[in-house]
Amino acid sequence: MEAIGVPWFIVVRYLGPPLFLLVVGGALLVWRRPARAWMVWSALAVNLVAAMLPFLWIGVQILTREGDLTVVGLVMTLLQPGTVVVAWLLLLLALVTQPGAGATVPGVPGNEGTHEAERVAQNVG
Repeated sequence: MEAIGVPWFIVVRYLGPPLFLLVVGGALLVWRRPARAWMVWSALAVNLVAAMLPFLWIGVQILTREGDLTVVGLVMTLLQPGTVVVAWLLLLLALVTQPGAGATVPGVPGNEGTHEAERVAQNVG
């Protein structure tokens, strides 16, 4: 990372927490799989990408030699926090949204799905 002018401890400080969150969150997702696991995986991945954006931006600046454009720097400055917000919104959406329409909840009267009713009808006849 010193080749692009960023010391390693800065990279560890910025990427360490999202990587730790990805590992621990991934372990929890494997251990206790929620209904919308793909949304949580997406949120963890987007959070890691958001943490990598400043370093990717430095790499793009070096490759294109366009690092002195203020407008592009402003867009990048707004893009990174916006990406973090998208990650949090994905996680909140995964927690708040209801399961699919055909799902049944055991022990709740009147919440039998069509698949359950069809299976009972087949077993009776």
